[in-house]
Amino acid sequence: MRRFSIAVLPGDGIGPEVTAEALKVLRATAELFGHQVEAREYAVGAAGVAESGDALPPRTRDAVTEADAVLLGAVGDPALAAAEGNCRPEAGLLALRKLLGVYANLRPVAVHPALAHASPLRPERLEGVDLLIVRELTGGLYYGEPRSLGRDSAVNTLRYTVPEIERVARVAFRAAAERRGAVTSVDKANVLEVSQLWRETVARIGAEEFPEVALEHLYVDFAAMRLVADPARIDVLLTENLFGDILSDEAAVLCGSLGLLPSASIGDGSGLFEPVHGSAPDIAGRGVANPIGAIASAALLLRYGLRLPEAAAVVDRAVAAVLAAGVRSADIARAGEPTATTREIGDEVARRVLGGQPAEPALRGR
Repeated sequence: MRRFSIAVLPGDGIGPEVTAEALKVLRATAELFGHQVEAREYAVGAAGVAESGDALPPRTRDAVTEADAVLLGAVGDPALAAAEGNCRPEAGLLALRKLLGVYANLRPVAVHPALAHASPLRPERLEGVDLLIVRELTGGLYYGEPRSLGRDSAVNTLRYTVPEIERVARVAFRAAAERRGAVTSVDKANVLEVSQLWRETVARIGAEEFPEVALEHLYVDFAAMRLVADPARIDVLLTENLFGDILSDEAAVLCGSLGLLPSASIGDGSGLFEPVHGSAPDIAGRGVANPIGAIASAALLLRYGLRLPEAAAVVDRAVAAVLAAGVRSADIARAGEPTATTREIGDEVARRVLGGQPAEPALRGR
């Protein structure tokens, strides 16, 4: 029997609620496929500050580096909005990414036909939308030095090196080679020297190592327009940290809710898997949070973290079946449409996973 260890970081707000449902589904896949998942919980974010005065406590640091994969709920607490240093919940997330060395964030965005109503875009613009955003995660303005905040001025530094750009570009090109064979690289090369380096490096990697993949370059403002005007044209969208943060949240408009979107952050060690949404403290504890993003993140954990593509495919099919059956959380329901609780949605996905069948042998390893 194959055994896997998962460090579970429920975090803050709705994080514990949606993470519980993701774990429920992971355990269902273990039962179906006959592997064993050992999941242990650790504090992060505001929960980490409460435990040890640090948003990423030493105990958590030790656990995540030893685990096969890390499942994160969400971080953030308005009560700590003015906190500084390691007492700021979001600092725990940045430190976690740096500790794990996860330099590429993968955010798939696909529109389920049954949820076309949830998007403000016209249905015809959503036909065929199936894109992957690859965001560089450990460089750029979020990590650049020097940085400072003074009374009359502030400084942040935008910096990238060629190796940093090369490694995330390779992730995007490999993904495109297994999808529709096209990469759209986003920059602001008309005004930023860093973007000029980004464009030159991405173009070189594409030409030298992935000549079969089509490459186009877009300025970030035009890319933002393309995302809502003609999203079906995009296969893999490659971008640096800040632009990727903004564009990936914009992409939530396509499917109708941040609560539906998963993400996988990968690098050279343990991967980090988390829903795109925040901690949403205003709805925490009410049982109304959408767990689909967390459950879909568990599917990415199976696919990229544990290398179990069959199990991941079963979860993806179960989620699609639940949505097709009309099961809705409040954020994606039509006016007057019945809604299900966070737990009820997790139960329904797990039930369908247990009723699913492993993929055909010919599909294994794809």
